[in-house]
Amino acid sequence: MRQLLAVLVLFAVVLPAQKGTGELRISVVDGTGTAVEAQVELTGQSTGVRLSGVTNGGGRWTAKPLPFGPYALRVTRPGFETQLVRLEIRSEVPIERKIALGVAPVETTLVVHEAETLLDPHRTATVYFAGKDQLAEHHAAHRSRNVLEMVNSQPGWLLEANGVLHPRGSEYNTQYVIDGIPVTDNRSPTFAPGLELEDLESMNVLTAGYPAEYGRKLGGVVEVVSARDHESGLHGKASVEGGSFGSQAGYFGVRQKWSKTVLSLAGHGGATRRFLDPPVEENFTNRATGAGYSARFEQDFTDRDRLSVYLHGKRAGFLVPNELEQQEHGQRQDRRNVETMGQISYQRVLSPELVAQVRGMARDLTSDLWSNELATPIFASHQRGFRDGYAGASLAWSRGRHAAKAGFEGAFSDLFERFGYRITDKHFFDDEIPQQFSFAESGKGREVALFVQDQVRAGPLTLSLGVRWDRYSLVVKENALSPRLGIAYHVPKAGLRLHASYDRAFEIPAIEGLLLASSPLTQRLTDESTGLPLQPSRSHFSQVGFAKTLWGRMRLDGNYFWRRTRNFADDSLLLNTGISFPVSFDRASIHGFEAKLELPRWSRFGGWISYSNMSGKGFLPLTGGLFLEEDTAELLESHASFPLTQDQRNTMRARMRIQLHPRAWIAWGASYNSGLPFEREGKIEPEELEERFSRRILDKVDFMRGRVKPQFSLDASVGVALYQREHQRMLVQADFWNLTNRLNVVNFSGLFSGTALAPARNGSVRLTWEF
Repeated sequence: MRQLLAVLVLFAVVLPAQKGTGELRISVVDGTGTAVEAQVELTGQSTGVRLSGVTNGGGRWTAKPLPFGPYALRVTRPGFETQLVRLEIRSEVPIERKIALGVAPVETTLVVHEAETLLDPHRTATVYFAGKDQLAEHHAAHRSRNVLEMVNSQPGWLLEANGVLHPRGSEYNTQYVIDGIPVTDNRSPTFAPGLELEDLESMNVLTAGYPAEYGRKLGGVVEVVSARDHESGLHGKASVEGGSFGSQAGYFGVRQKWSKTVLSLAGHGGATRRFLDPPVEENFTNRATGAGYSARFEQDFTDRDRLSVYLHGKRAGFLVPNELEQQEHGQRQDRRNVETMGQISYQRVLSPELVAQVRGMARDLTSDLWSNELATPIFASHQRGFRDGYAGASLAWSRGRHAAKAGFEGAFSDLFERFGYRITDKHFFDDEIPQQFSFAESGKGREVALFVQDQVRAGPLTLSLGVRWDRYSLVVKENALSPRLGIAYHVPKAGLRLHASYDRAFEIPAIEGLLLASSPLTQRLTDESTGLPLQPSRSHFSQVGFAKTLWGRMRLDGNYFWRRTRNFADDSLLLNTGISFPVSFDRASIHGFEAKLELPRWSRFGGWISYSNMSGKGFLPLTGGLFLEEDTAELLESHASFPLTQDQRNTMRARMRIQLHPRAWIAWGASYNSGLPFEREGKIEPEELEERFSRRILDKVDFMRGRVKPQFSLDASVGVALYQREHQRMLVQADFWNLTNRLNVVNFSGLFSGTALAPARNGSVRLTWEF
């Protein structure tokens, strides 16, 4: 083991891209072998990639990073015959292609087979892609949720109150991979500043068939890649927007590319009067402001060596929305999230078949909450934060039928939590709960992992084989071995791919509130309260599915999945403070079906429709975390079952886009959620809840079934290019949500907290200048 680590450290250098991407390098020459300038177009319908550019004076053009999949390359030059090449990106090892242009015949007919890239014959699981065009046109009611809502549009994902993503019934087990580096903390607006869509080149979303290099959080993985330029010169984007709820925002980014150097700078800021999902229609105390910056430097020293450095800083300050009684008392609760992150990476191509990589990250994130003296029924303050570091190295090898990779990664974190409360209204709490409480602790986390994986292609059959070893140390110490298996079979004549996968997942507990939940001091808060160490979850994820092209224009993906988890992670609330902490119970069983019909582009039309059906059940006893319930003793012994909090049976999403004119488009969207379950605390009757919530809200809750009633939203967007030249565009886009002005309840909880309303009818207008 020590020898393997030494070899990996000695040779490792890094590719500044997401995991699961490669690079294409082409050189264009004429019939004499002389380098020439030419127009290049690269299309991958299965990956959502559509790039174009011009080769430099040396006839060279590079596209990076490219998600694995099939591509169609078109090279044109006036007076020469157009060349069309079909190629595949299967490894992180850069692909070199030399394109020779011949003199064009007097008359020629060329058929461009972009449809051949609609289906990836070698994927052993479904991956949903969003390319640059899709990201540019997507827009949420508030920019902090742009990325979250883009992910939520894919099958299997649920966006709960306040922008918390849940993949396939998992609670807080979403992993982001930002330019190849994993980030596993909660990225919802309440916990951390959001990602900016304008900073992104592409996004990939997967919920099964994980390569062995993925670990730590595997409910779902969201890979994002920072924006790149494929042509030399100065390029940039500036945008301003305004809309309902007093929302306003601005963004400016500029990128300068020389022959071997790229420098990017960007900044953004904004404000809104509806940041979180409020518990009442009046939308009390819901203001927010945010700002941030980012910078990227990339240097190609040679064709074999590349250095990349990235830095960003972000801040968000906002108020916690009040309920009716809290507003009457004059309560104010403030929250603030601040994040600073730096990444450095380096790549060296050791041979045409081997590339070595190393990457590192350092990050600091703090999150604070404080209340004024009029807070009711409890005054609370909370400060938490962590500094974490990450280091990873790998060797990727591609030859013949094999695309293999091996490596290691380590994560190191120092975290702290300080918390205190004072009860201001005793009627809301049991007499045994202390009137005041304070807590302060710190801890250190260490995680190490090794992995090896290979994709083997044999005609129509593809095998994905991998294994990962993890060691986790924070409050508890655990290690695990996780095999990953996948298989795909391609039937070319039918345009059909059948696939199946199995993933064993070792998932670490949520870091948010972990020290609070693990402290003996907190666990002795009352005579009833107690706690158990939080153990990592151990899961078995299985999936079978298919992908089928229809009429050469559309693709239908369908998957049936089932998940079995021990120490299933959930969260709970500390009294009425708004502070959450992790808990776990014995096991959970989740199964469901997902389907998506996608039309990437056909004439003037494009769009998709998706459907998800899921059922999730949890089983007691409680196995980890802090327990404050009066019946804690029973919960620690019970073997009863209950629906998971994310047990939404039916979810539908749809979008249709029409290009009305070369400079104008319009789109319609719709979403349907059948409703989440809820558990009413105590014996509060619906009539008694009217003091806290209006009758309109209570009418949206089915108290007999214990579920929120279905939600529906109809949305629309329109975009126009006001000005357009070769390298400049002025665009205006208007977006409208919930056109029927329907009252939609996202979550409901009968006492103190957990109720959240979706926005009423609203809209925004955005003006963008690209140069």
